[in-house]
Amino acid sequence: MSYATAAALQAALHGRLIGALDVPVYDSAADGLGGTWVLIGPEDVRDRSDKTGAGAEHRVVLSVVSDAEGFQRAKTVAGAICDALALPMQMTRGRIAALCFDRGVARRLDAGRVRRIDLTFRARVEDTVKGEE
Repeated sequence: MSYATAAALQAALHGRLIGALDVPVYDSAADGLGGTWVLIGPEDVRDRSDKTGAGAEHRVVLSVVSDAEGFQRAKTVAGAICDALALPMQMTRGRIAALCFDRGVARRLDAGRVRRIDLTFRARVEDTVKGEE
């Protein structure tokens, strides 16, 4: 297994999202943020190495958080995330062999004042550095 491409995957996701969305994108959330924004959240990684080299499947959660009334704004941003990630991305280490939408969960938080949509994506990443096992 190789976790060596995790930082490169996060950087590629962040770069793509800030270039494609009209809302801020964070990898940590400060208390009291208002408006609509995206959080690059938890990640679960599984070994997907084979005889050709090191690889991993990353399940990454991207959250849209919004204090806008109703879910419309959050769903619009969630759709833009899906559109942005449908295009090929380059990483500084390794390569994305596949990137697929897995699931989404929409809910109200903070007594209904905040909407949050958690989008889970599966990224199959191969480490292209020779000698990785």
